[in-house]
Amino acid sequence: MRDGSLALRGVCVTFGALRAVDGVSLDVPAGERRAIIGPNGAGKTTLFNAIAGEVTPTAGAILLGGRDVTRLRTHQRVALGIGRTYQITNLFAELTIEDNLRLALRGLSRRKFSLLGGSAPGQENDAVAAALERCGLARRRGSLTRALSYGEQRQLEFALALASRPALLLLDEPAAGLSPAERVDIAATIRGLPRELTLILIEHDIDLALGLVDHVTCMHEGRILVEGTPDEIRANARVQEVYLGTPHHA
Repeated sequence: MRDGSLALRGVCVTFGALRAVDGVSLDVPAGERRAIIGPNGAGKTTLFNAIAGEVTPTAGAILLGGRDVTRLRTHQRVALGIGRTYQITNLFAELTIEDNLRLALRGLSRRKFSLLGGSAPGQENDAVAAALERCGLARRRGSLTRALSYGEQRQLEFALALASRPALLLLDEPAAGLSPAERVDIAATIRGLPRELTLILIEHDIDLALGLVDHVTCMHEGRILVEGTPDEIRANARVQEVYLGTPHHA
């Protein structure tokens, strides 16, 4: 697998007078599972957008596997190994689950946006099958996406993100809008991801987030407030003050 380590060096993102991300530096080693938490407006999603290439940093550098990707466009970063899910689902409702996956894969190839013609290459078939199996959708590959429950749509988003076999996977609010039972399923899917895959997630459900990761970065007002293990974050008074509001117990 490609090197999925991530390094940020003094990353800033400004929108006019607003400094949404203010000099963030962090290191996520290959294979680590990292949560980025913080109150609304802390800069988490903007930071994700900068890592994925959807916004360009005003200052600083972003390195993937030691390579500077700061000025690369989103599709170039995908080709280098960055995958991402979004807080709001973004699927083709009138296509089948399988065809959504094939489109995602062909977006990275010369067969872009084509579902016609002869059979797909064996490598594509293998990638589709593996992604479906990983996310528990193999038996429903021929179902129309609009027929899926919201939880199943989130599972499909995981499959789409995994189909390109990323080295670094960004999960943006993976449990947003899910029922308690669906949250259990999503958590199981995340825990079942290959350990060599570098994983960074944003999640407002702090109990879910801290139960899935090795390390936590807490942001506040565009800056890193504190970093530590899940146990250290649970016990940190500053985190409780700015994020939780009241003392939090496991």
